[in-house]
Amino acid sequence: MTRSVFFHLLGGALFGLAPVFTGIAAAEPQPAIAMYGEPALPAGFTHLPYANPDAPKGGEIRFGVAGMFDSLNPWILNGRPAEGISRYVAESLMGRSMDEPFTLYGLLAESVETDPDRTWVEFTLRPEAKFSDGNPVTVADVIWSYETLGTEGHPRYQNAWSKVEKIEKTGERKVRITFKPEVKDREMALIMGMRPVLEKAQWEGHNFASTTNMAPIGSGPYVVGRVDPGKFIELKRNPDYWGKDLGFNKGRNNFDTIRYDYFGDGGVVFEAFKGGETDSYTEWNAADWGRNYNFPAVQSGGVVKSEIPNGRPSGIKGLVMNTRNPVFADWRVRQAMIDAFNFEFINKTINGGAEPRISSYFSNSELGMEHGPAADKVKALLEPFADQLPPGTIDGYSLPTSDGGVRNRKNMRAAAKLLEDAGWQVDSDGVLKKDGKPFTFEIVLQQGAAETQSIVDIYIEALKKLGIFPKVTVIDDAQYTQRTNAYDFDMAWYWRALSLSPGNEQNLYWGSKGVKEPGSRNWMGMNSPAAEAMVKAMLDAKSHEDFVAATHALDRVLTAGRYVIPIWYAPVDRIAHIKQLHYPEKTPLYGAWPGFQPDVWWYQEAGQ
Repeated sequence: MTRSVFFHLLGGALFGLAPVFTGIAAAEPQPAIAMYGEPALPAGFTHLPYANPDAPKGGEIRFGVAGMFDSLNPWILNGRPAEGISRYVAESLMGRSMDEPFTLYGLLAESVETDPDRTWVEFTLRPEAKFSDGNPVTVADVIWSYETLGTEGHPRYQNAWSKVEKIEKTGERKVRITFKPEVKDREMALIMGMRPVLEKAQWEGHNFASTTNMAPIGSGPYVVGRVDPGKFIELKRNPDYWGKDLGFNKGRNNFDTIRYDYFGDGGVVFEAFKGGETDSYTEWNAADWGRNYNFPAVQSGGVVKSEIPNGRPSGIKGLVMNTRNPVFADWRVRQAMIDAFNFEFINKTINGGAEPRISSYFSNSELGMEHGPAADKVKALLEPFADQLPPGTIDGYSLPTSDGGVRNRKNMRAAAKLLEDAGWQVDSDGVLKKDGKPFTFEIVLQQGAAETQSIVDIYIEALKKLGIFPKVTVIDDAQYTQRTNAYDFDMAWYWRALSLSPGNEQNLYWGSKGVKEPGSRNWMGMNSPAAEAMVKAMLDAKSHEDFVAATHALDRVLTAGRYVIPIWYAPVDRIAHIKQLHYPEKTPLYGAWPGFQPDVWWYQEAGQ
């Protein structure tokens, strides 16, 4: 998995939001809004707890990215967007603290208000908010941005916009969004606070959905600097940034320049870091962390290895099976594919056995399901769908384990039996067939993902013992994005990051619209009324207990659906960086997710 793909995937998970509950009374403006109870920080707070308000400004941070980019418009489906623009050039009405499961604080908006049932939400803009060209951020800009994103933007924006009845100006600096009467979705009030606000005047005469070569004007702390399409992009800190003195921003946005250099593949990115061409590298493999960081810059102290603990859900990472292909439509076949994947051996071979396995979509958090039989509220949520759910959803499901040996005999026997039950048999030529047709499929991988290729190589050898001989196709970054957006694959490498506040974005991940609608995160093509009902229960929850129960139930539907062959997750984030880069002693709940590096890091020479 490349850094660019991680942040691309991350965008949907981290900034897709969650059910929201707060003590705000109707029509009472507040500077912040929390998922449960009250925001952790008081009104007028001086800085986020994981930011250093005394951090020096200046310097540059350079990142390496695998692949290429061909678009400066990250808010549409067309093109491969450059890194950084959506995070640092544009802003939203509210900003999120990464040290709380889900809390928003005022950014472009000085306050937010809503009614107890959250049928509407109203934001009041800060009078001092302005774009980088000096023009004020107006209600007209907000309305244009929301309407344009909702009708011409990426599907992740259009899905939420379909729930909006109207957006209107209710005062000189006030904008109100009213939701459709049939929408019973308490999360929408917060989602509307997280949309990027763009300058309406810049886009006049341009087709928003197809314009990819125009550097957007935003109100954020950085502006687009030098760009060499496909090779690098620089973001320059705006010294006149209107929001630099807000408590939310104190100690953040410290670098004068954020630069992203693009390289051919992940291996080249690492070599560029070793050679001093970039300043920071995030390592996803625990074994490589131990064995590949003895190069001269580490030995001399010029490069530092930092481990940042995290308390976020594991998400799901591994090989996803596309059920649009009839060969993977049968849960027994998918379970056989999971049984044949010798995790313990692969983990030991590739990863040194250092990391725990992803056992559910929300592992490493309270939202992860219990693997025994469902009980109480979780069982009550699932029982109406019992006849539609595969075995294990209600009565308990766990991934198979092996003794760590290469043969994996017990699980291979189980796989062969399941395939036979599904009508597949090994012919005299040693090929698994059904009705005379061989069991065959294509695994699509991204160029430069060496670890992924090694995992698949071991897996293919195991599948051969079952009479299965898949084709492996390695393609470049742009082709991979194009094919996965169109679901043009049978099996592919999949990484879906999830937060402690899952909500509306779960419909984009697992909703039935994604079976045919391109560009969703539903790569597996699942069409599950049960999953959609569990997402609705999450959104309708009135208490933390109900929310956790609904998430546990969704986790069961996903995990027992057997859509992904999962690998491991890291309970710590591993970042190697030059010694001049520093971060606060207090690290956020979400670890090193966006919102931490480079947001609150700074550049400082020794002795300064």
